[in-house]
Amino acid sequence: MAVTYTFKGLLTESGWLTNAVVKLDASGKILSIGESEKTEGEYIDGYALPGFQNAHSHAFQYAMAGLAELHTTTGAQDDFWSWRNAMYSLALTLEPGQMEAVAAMLYSEMARHGYTAVAEFHYLHHDKDGTPYANLPEMGVRLMAAAQRAGVHITLVPMFYQQGGFGQVPVEKQKRFISATIADYYKLLDSTIQAAKAFENASVGVGIHSLRAVKPEDVIAVCNALDGSRPFHIHVSEQLKEIEDCVAYHGKRPVQWLLDNCPVNKNYHLVHATHLDGDEVRGIAQSGASVVLCPSTEGNLGDGLFSFEAYKNHGGRWSIGTDSHVGLNPLEELRILDYGQRLISHKRTTFVTDDSGDSGFNALKMAWQSGRRAMGAPSKQFFAVGQPFDAAVVKAASPLIATASAKNLCNTIVYSADVSDMLGTVVSGKWVSREGSLQNRDAIVADFVRVMGELGARV
Repeated sequence: MAVTYTFKGLLTESGWLTNAVVKLDASGKILSIGESEKTEGEYIDGYALPGFQNAHSHAFQYAMAGLAELHTTTGAQDDFWSWRNAMYSLALTLEPGQMEAVAAMLYSEMARHGYTAVAEFHYLHHDKDGTPYANLPEMGVRLMAAAQRAGVHITLVPMFYQQGGFGQVPVEKQKRFISATIADYYKLLDSTIQAAKAFENASVGVGIHSLRAVKPEDVIAVCNALDGSRPFHIHVSEQLKEIEDCVAYHGKRPVQWLLDNCPVNKNYHLVHATHLDGDEVRGIAQSGASVVLCPSTEGNLGDGLFSFEAYKNHGGRWSIGTDSHVGLNPLEELRILDYGQRLISHKRTTFVTDDSGDSGFNALKMAWQSGRRAMGAPSKQFFAVGQPFDAAVVKAASPLIATASAKNLCNTIVYSADVSDMLGTVVSGKWVSREGSLQNRDAIVADFVRVMGELGARV
């Protein structure tokens, strides 16, 4: 059934529309948007932002969020690599149904915080002993089913994961991830593309886990075969050891090797890219590629701080993700990103890119635009006629928001709001979260609690 909403305000690339009337068709796509002096349809006392895009997720890791902070031996080494071993142990335990339950809980929480789409960086492909499932993309199917239950868009990105490190065979704990050859990976990818046709709001991307996880000749072959019809995702330069190992093996830093050997372009999404030199920063920006920054996870793992100021000065594009899901608030991701930069630059202009000086608006716009590209659905308009209406709606009555003028509204939301200020989340015209009520929430929570008990993961 077609529906019409009138929002107190709706954000466009040119600023706020007041008393914004949004008319949708029966599938939730936008028929028209405009300002009106009168209310049409249902009046929503809220401000509609374009739905947040979560450009990097490992859904199964949500099961261990908050569990890696008991450092039981004073002075013991506890870093990314020790955390990774704990993560591998979790990965070895999950059955497909358990994966779906964990992912549905995660995606429901994303919806509660205003995310309308997620790019799922998926490498937990096979059965516990490493053999492929009879239905090859079984785990991916469960992730798409979870997104449908929670009501969010998903871009599932099956990852090519071939080896245990630069020139190394896989270790035992990586056996569920492995596609031994390009042909094996393409078989998995093609079966995933076919499976996605059965789901609403699901699409498929292409990805290589990292340079360390795939043979160099196969990285080059996969990248040269990309036709631009699907987004390409890859982890790169997250850890200093990763860079040291790459230099020892390739004679070059990871991003430089990628730029020199592959046709890096606007379809590439380089996740983390934490430790870059000046040539790499400039090279990514000039290629048109985007970086995907995950500030809460990068801070939690002690990864480091991205070279944001230099990248911004070269016109670089970026999006945000929640990675291991120790944080799920998109506004918090933006604030952590900004404040980390302020601490090293001693300036408060991280997101200032034009004469308007509107940090909040600029952050929302860049994270959304590059996020849409990461989903394989690029768009220049937040809300375009013919596109699904996906929105994060903020309560107009929240005290700080209610007293902010239009020129201060984006900054008030980005720098002061939290999930308690969310009125709800709309995906394809449907409220999947509204005033504390979420789609399929009771069943999703019950399944998650049951699975956590089965796994014993949180005791």
